[in-house]
Amino acid sequence: MPITIDACVAQHQGDRKEQQDRVALVPHPKGGGVALAVVADGMGGHTGGVLAAQQVIHTARNNLEQYSAREESAQSMLESCLSESHMLIKASRFINEKDPHSTAVMLLLQPGKVSWVHCGDSRMYRFRGDKPFFHTTDHSYVEQLVAKGKITQEQALVHPNRNILVTSLGGNEAPKIDFGESKDLQVGDSFLLCSDGLWGYFSDAELGGVVAAYSAREASELLISRARTRARGEGDNVSVAILKLVEAPAKKPAA
Repeated sequence: MPITIDACVAQHQGDRKEQQDRVALVPHPKGGGVALAVVADGMGGHTGGVLAAQQVIHTARNNLEQYSAREESAQSMLESCLSESHMLIKASRFINEKDPHSTAVMLLLQPGKVSWVHCGDSRMYRFRGDKPFFHTTDHSYVEQLVAKGKITQEQALVHPNRNILVTSLGGNEAPKIDFGESKDLQVGDSFLLCSDGLWGYFSDAELGGVVAAYSAREASELLISRARTRARGEGDNVSVAILKLVEAPAKKPAA
């Protein structure tokens, strides 16, 4: 069955003074059904977070342009995107006197395979139909508490220390980078990348239901709208990228 992609990226500044998130969906310059989705949630005083998130996007674009599946593994390319971003963000401190940091999540879609990598608490969700299939594990203090059985996932969503990260790009220590990959793809699979300004307001089941029921663009708009309502005037920056694997329309027979 021929498969095509329904994709969309979207953002909202929320109730912050500045949009420090960055999001991108970048096709490979040589085509071939290869595309890279990126969400970066910048942090830092003044424009530091903006600079950090922009660096993640810039590095990802450059690395994708040079990427060839015949010469480099997806894991090597994706992990290089994050490690290089980390070094460049860290080096920028000495130039602009800011304190830039960023989280990041990336997803590389290739024919028959999907690969992802993340650092921090920006997430990648995978759904099969409307059913939650998987999401990345946050590099956060509360996620460590969940892993130790001290609090539940529901308690983590409202924990006073839920925004404390244990790693990020641009920090003093080498970032923790987690990689994943799957070749089990089929029509009805979908992927959602987002910053914590979105996922903090939803259960996995609700996210899966919205993504399955609507087009990528409609789902993006609806999720951001619901997040804005639930934030009650205290919302963070929101960034989202949705990629849905859908059946390609049948080609019309030649006249």
